Amino acid sequence: MDLPYAEPFKIKSIEMLKRTTKEERYSLIKEASYNLFNLKSDYVYIDLLTDSGTGAMSDKQWAEIMIGDESYAGARSYYKLKKAIKDILGFEYFLPTHQGRAAENVLFSVLVKEGDIVPGNSHFDTTKGHIEFRKAIAVDCTIEEAFDSTLIHPFKGNVDLEKLEKVLSENPIEKIPMVIMTLTNNTSGGQPVSMKNLKGVSELCKKYGTRLIIDSARFAENAYFIKIREEGYQDKTIKDIVKETFSYADGMTMSSKKDAIVNMGGFIGLRDEDLFKQASTFNIIYEGFITYGGMSGRDMGALAQGLDEGTEFDYLESRIKQVAYLGQKMKDYGIPVMEPFGGHAIFVDAKKFFPHIPQSEYPAQLLGVELYVEGGVRGVEIGTLLADRDPVTREDRYPKLELLRLAIPRRVYTNNHMDYIAASMKNVFDRRNEYKNGLKILSEAPIMRHFTVKLDKI
Repeated sequence: MDLPYAEPFKIKSIEMLKRTTKEERYSLIKEASYNLFNLKSDYVYIDLLTDSGTGAMSDKQWAEIMIGDESYAGARSYYKLKKAIKDILGFEYFLPTHQGRAAENVLFSVLVKEGDIVPGNSHFDTTKGHIEFRKAIAVDCTIEEAFDSTLIHPFKGNVDLEKLEKVLSENPIEKIPMVIMTLTNNTSGGQPVSMKNLKGVSELCKKYGTRLIIDSARFAENAYFIKIREEGYQDKTIKDIVKETFSYADGMTMSSKKDAIVNMGGFIGLRDEDLFKQASTFNIIYEGFITYGGMSGRDMGALAQGLDEGTEFDYLESRIKQVAYLGQKMKDYGIPVMEPFGGHAIFVDAKKFFPHIPQSEYPAQLLGVELYVEGGVRGVEIGTLLADRDPVTREDRYPKLELLRLAIPRRVYTNNHMDYIAASMKNVFDRRNEYKNGLKILSEAPIMRHFTVKLDKI
């Protein structure tokens, strides 16, 4: 008989989980103003709020923690990370930062000015926040297929090249400092971008004279999908695909808390020395000296090791198969999920789950609340709350997709946990028609409100 699939690792350390009752969870989420970010982690049984910084490091990464060089300037841990970025990603210049949004802050401080236009494929919350905070405009050029959760398309993260060229051709190019490609495309369901599409975007950037910057948080998962879905890449290694991916870019930002499997850290990778020098000034102001930039030496060592481990096929196959396992379980229960399944999360289509609840009542947030009450499982809303208000009209923006994201930490949970998550969601789904109303906002921040918003049930 064929041997069943098994993970390419064994468990060396565990962390105990706390169980709560449904009655306790109802009180806890009410006290948290129906904001899942406000819950104490001790009262969350399975935490799928994010896959950022929540992964389990390997023994080799923990070894790097012990041998880190904490020198303020010129630490050997810095040079270890510099070599890993050059060898794996191909960037000559890099700046360490404490996390991905810090990398965006430093780079955008150089590049983005008031009135600028930054096209891309469904910018994520911090990316859009940094753009709009500077009174610039983020333009979504994602393909239309991305917004149909039931459509099977191998690369739903792709940019529509006609949409992008329209933006590039109809606006002064000096107002377009860069095009941002997010790999994988988180906001539209963790969907990958094809190499062909990336190449096409790069060619347009060269044609019109602007930069291509890659938001690289899940670049390795994207490379895995290219290997298994795109013609001509089946025989290439993940590291070969990664090197080609970044060869089309002028620069990158990285939240290392995802595909580098560390708890904290980020960086900027650049080809242009002059841009590196300009960004270095902001890095020193906001983060720290250019050879540590807000990171400890031990964290830089763990990050260098994580970049190597995270670009190995066996690890990626294990990680993405677990995501697909949860997705198939939910699909078998009839729960409407984004297909094909993404690389880091399962996204539940709240419009289809609660078709009777309007987006103005935040159905994806309601679904997240009810999933927590049912099973102690915490997800995150990727919908109207996250889309925030229009910076000019201050009206809610209603995205085409209203999703609850269940982001799976790397090397943390077993498939028994996936079964539990799916059963919890099924129980909410079975009584979905009992929910007559959604939620209303009591108070919110002027930007990136979903982190701190206070809500109440209608």
